[in-house]
Amino acid sequence: MTLLAIDWSSILVKTGQFILAFSILVVLHEMGHFLPARWFKCRVEKFYLFFNPWFSIFKKKIGETEYGIGWVPFGGYVKISGMIDESMDKEQLKLPPKDYEFRAKKPWQRLIIMLGGVIVNIILAIVIFVGIMWHYGETYVPIENLKYGVHADSLGVKMGLQEGDRIVAVGNKKIERAGTVGGEIILQQASQITVSRDEQQIVLDIPKGFKQQLNSNKGVGFSRVRFPIIIDSVLAKAKITNGTLQKNDVVIAVDDSAVQFVHQLDFLDKVKSKNVTFKVLRNAKDTLTAQVYFDEKGNNNIGLRNYGKILGETHIDYSLSQAIPAGWNKCWQTLDKYVSNLKLLFKKNEVKVNDSLGGIFSIANTFGGTWDWEAFWTLTAVFSIILAFMNVLPIPALDGGHALFTIYEMITGRKPSDKFMEYAQTVGMFLLLGLMVYALGLDVFRWFK
Repeated sequence: MTLLAIDWSSILVKTGQFILAFSILVVLHEMGHFLPARWFKCRVEKFYLFFNPWFSIFKKKIGETEYGIGWVPFGGYVKISGMIDESMDKEQLKLPPKDYEFRAKKPWQRLIIMLGGVIVNIILAIVIFVGIMWHYGETYVPIENLKYGVHADSLGVKMGLQEGDRIVAVGNKKIERAGTVGGEIILQQASQITVSRDEQQIVLDIPKGFKQQLNSNKGVGFSRVRFPIIIDSVLAKAKITNGTLQKNDVVIAVDDSAVQFVHQLDFLDKVKSKNVTFKVLRNAKDTLTAQVYFDEKGNNNIGLRNYGKILGETHIDYSLSQAIPAGWNKCWQTLDKYVSNLKLLFKKNEVKVNDSLGGIFSIANTFGGTWDWEAFWTLTAVFSIILAFMNVLPIPALDGGHALFTIYEMITGRKPSDKFMEYAQTVGMFLLLGLMVYALGLDVFRWFK
């Protein structure tokens, strides 16, 4: 891979979306700690977006609190006086507790402070999902609209899938929406799928190793929707010679090779700096040809119509009163899917940690290469609920670990010693840093691979 071959504009858009989304999540999460700390009259010494070892990009002290932006984009923090946290400020703990310190507050107050960030992330996810439902609604392609069936990719062929098959069920669950089959196979750890072929229902067994490969490929390589090649747009900078192309033209051949479905154009991904001849059907009666130039990056500036517009989409509009329960349900369904996938890492041999775990580069790569506000807010809501779940895990150094020790104190009436909390925080920090380094290493390995 050379630097010139990298699509830098796409990377910049993804990076921008990643930074914006996680800045929103981190600031609001930390605000969830900051506000109850102030309500209970704790002194908050620092409020930071991102971590700032050695130096800060920006900092300003207002009252008792220093607000700033760090240079390590792994999260953020609030430093509350008298609390054993990632700052590991041991000197303060050697002195008797003062009224404004975290450790001087009642257990139930400390519990609220610790869980404030998680609560804010849950509320944020619900609010965003409600907003998405209200503003955008839901659009999907019903599975029965796939009248051309699917293209059997390499993994699909291994399990006996054929061209034109229509997948109707995974395990015992009927498929209702296009684009959900791969996820259902992994989530259910299904052993069979049911397809409709020549008006007959056929059950196909999922071979051993299939789910591991599908998960490793991020769902790619199994099957794709078959749909005609219809031109949707021709940009002004498109270079077309010896003919014309226009919206609604149906492509029927490329360089003398007959084509019918979009997946048959895969070979064009490798075409660069040359002309390609397209034969099209116009107005369902006229056959025309045109030469299209593919530039050095493989772009031809011709847009194809997506399968939803061709095969037919279903759109659901929501009023605000309808969007509230719909967004609420979407939030918990998202959490349920995430937890179910997480459980598979510990239960099933075909779901490998190396295939599922990723660092900041993997997370950033989930954002699109073009700015799409609906997709951006959807991913922000998804990551908000994931952040809430991860933080509530009972691991020292996370909010859940602090909350667990506080609940123990409330039940037993015995407070863990500062020395114990210090050791627990250290162990938790090493675990989290080790996991982050491992995930980052996987990202780098995948990039070179």
